[in-house]
Order: sequence, then structure tokens, then C-alpha cells
Amino acid sequence: MIEPTPTLAARFQSGDLRALARAVTLAEAGLPAARPLLKLARSGGIRSVVLGITGSPGSGKSTLSDALITELRAQGKRVAVLAVDPSSPYSGGAILGDRIRMLRHHADSGVFVRSLASRGALGGLSARTMAVLALLEGGGFDWIILETVGVGQSEVDVAAACDHTLLVVTPAGGDGVQAFKAGIMEIADVIAVNKADLPGASRTVRELTSAQALGWHDEHTWLAPVRQTIASRGEGVEKVIDAVLKHRAHLGEAGLAQRRRLRAEFEVRSLVQERLLRRARDTGGDLYARVASGELDAEAAADKLLSGS
Repeated sequence: MIEPTPTLAARFQSGDLRALARAVTLAEAGLPAARPLLKLARSGGIRSVVLGITGSPGSGKSTLSDALITELRAQGKRVAVLAVDPSSPYSGGAILGDRIRMLRHHADSGVFVRSLASRGALGGLSARTMAVLALLEGGGFDWIILETVGVGQSEVDVAAACDHTLLVVTPAGGDGVQAFKAGIMEIADVIAVNKADLPGASRTVRELTSAQALGWHDEHTWLAPVRQTIASRGEGVEKVIDAVLKHRAHLGEAGLAQRRRLRAEFEVRSLVQERLLRRARDTGGDLYARVASGELDAEAAADKLLSGS
């Protein structure tokens, strides 16, 4: 069993990026050696702005993430990016391609980019994502950007994982309408209409703004500001950052603490789910055959898996 050496812990605390990368590897693998490092990382409280970015494939999430890095670095902020790539349901592999898109930052010691496989997680986030986020925050980054695999009915876990959620839509393809239908609007704290140089951008902004006004709200309700961006040219990015910071001020210390409690709940729940699925995979073969033959009903099979009998 690999144990973290005192040297690794000290290097991690000092902000050594190689030590951070090693710690992330241990956490992603679920090794016991990561636990002392995670305890160390979480002992500092809330230190980073954790921004989740979600949106349909092709909306420009990675390009916008890259533009956000550039703007935040211009402001002197240290930035970490955690990009969750989809795993193949057949091979289990993932391309982990977001680091390729952000190569221009590879020599910048103030930027740390890491890709993780979704490992088949329905919400687009693997069970280990929360642990890696904690390590990044413990690494002393001012901003942490979490980019998900996409958006859909089940891919809203990013709201439980982050302090703020940025929804990226485009004028083309009816992204705004899809956001209403899928309920994604409910998790958005800030909305970016990317590729705003395309026809229909202003109309999309109006639709998104009007849709929020239709729901119940009072003077305390946060209505997600809608900002137009052209990420490929870095346009509108500063306004997105400003909107995120305004949402942070709106949440206050109590609101941020509540979001961190939700993150802890999501992490524990994800690990429980992962372990149950592993048990089902390893021991459920005979149970499945008995359910298929009518010898056992599905409810009883589920009870057996949960009880470990």
C-alpha cells in the first residue's frame, strides 16, 4: 500500500505542483494514501472560487474556459481547471482532450489543468471529482474551474459540486429552448450566450431573461444574469467573471457554507453509489439470472445486494 510521505505532504502544503499532481493521482485512484492529504487540504476552509461550467457539446465550454484562464491570469489570479471527459461505455477509456485545447498555458506555473474520466457517472462527474476539487483548493488556487462533459436531464450534479454554476448556450440550435425543457435553467447562477457573433444572439438573451422572470421570485431571489461572449476572441469574459463575483457576494458566507455542505453530501453519496455498483458488478450475476427466470423479484435482489447477503 502506498503511503504519503511527510515530504509529499510538506511539498503539497508549500504549493508544489508536482506534489499536487501526485496527490490528485492518489485521490482519483481512491487509494488510502490520499486521505491524510485530503484532510490537510480541507483544513483551510473556503479559499477558492469554485466555478462549474456546463452546457451542450459544441457550445464552446472549453474555449470559454481557456478565455477565463487568460483573463484571470491577467488579474494575477492562480487558476486550476478540472475537465471531466466522458468515458466510453464499452472500453471504459476517455480521450482526456481538454489539456490539448489549453496548451498555451502549459508553461504558466499559475495554471494547473487536469482531466478526469467521468467513469460512467450519470451526472457527468465521477465519485472522485469532489476529492480532487478539495486538493486543488488546498493547493492555494484563487479560482477552480470545473468543466463537465455536457448537459442534459441527469447532468446537473455540477450545481452540488461548485459554488457557482455557469451555463453556456449558443444562439444556434435552440440551446435556450432546450435549457428550459431540460430544467437546466434552475441550476444556472450565470448564463453565457457564447458565439454571440452568430445571428439570433440578442433574441436568445431576451428569451433566457424573460423565462427567469416568469417563475416565482421575491427581492431575495437570484436571477441569473445573461452575458454575451465570443470566447474565441476573449470578448465578454470579464463581464462573466464580474457576474460570478456578484453571485458570490449575494450568497455571502452562510450561502457559501451551505453550498460546501451540499458538496460534502454529494461526495459521500457518490462514494456510496460507487461501492454499491461495484458490489452489484462483482456479486450480482447469479441474482440477475434468478430475477430473469422469475425465481426472485427485483426488489428482493436489490435488498440482497444492499445487505451484502
